[in-house]
Amino acid sequence: MAGGKNKDGTRAARIIDENLKLVYSDLVQEDLPDRFKDLLALLKAQDAETSHDEDKKGRK
Repeated sequence: MAGGKNKDGTRAARIIDENLKLVYSDLVQEDLPDRFKDLLALLKAQDAETSHDEDKKGRK
């Protein structure tokens, strides 16, 4: 009987693995919310401004 329990555990693990992969796949395909897109744009703008300011300091 011990072999049957191992097979059941392996089957359960495989089913859980498959379901997790499906959920993750669906999640990855979703678009980012506008709030996150706006935040990323703001951070990129700040980064570009910082880089530009550092370039100016280096040229003086």
